[in-house]
Amino acid sequence: MKKSLAILLLGLVTAVTSFAQLRNVPAAVTEAFKAKYPAASEVSWKDNLTNFEAGFSDNGVPSAAKFNSKGSWLETSRELNYDQLSAAVKDGFHKSRFAGWEVKEVQEISEKGKETRFRLLVRKSGLEKKYLFFDEKGQLKREAITL
Repeated sequence: MKKSLAILLLGLVTAVTSFAQLRNVPAAVTEAFKAKYPAASEVSWKDNLTNFEAGFSDNGVPSAAKFNSKGSWLETSRELNYDQLSAAVKDGFHKSRFAGWEVKEVQEISEKGKETRFRLLVRKSGLEKKYLFFDEKGQLKREAITL
């Protein structure tokens, strides 16, 4: 009985994984990506059902870009070092109530039709983690708890 259940579960996982890989990335998406990021390397694609996401290296910087199925760019995020943040964003962080927290990760997020924002993953005493979102002027716009 246990062996039959294990085989059934393995078959189900294989079917779900295979189904997720059925849809190819449309040519319009790959062409739009190549036009926007001609220097991209190590490109891998993920189908998010509502969009296609390319993970890639842009001149050595780990990045990700989302496009809709017609090839319209939606969003790009790229990893930064804390030192690469503008003085305004650093100042905003140091004036926030999270100033004493350790910055673990920094991302710059550009989204179609919206202002660029910066997401900082911060940690306090190794226990509590939060995402902080700053605008280009260094204003803390929102915070979110991480798991």
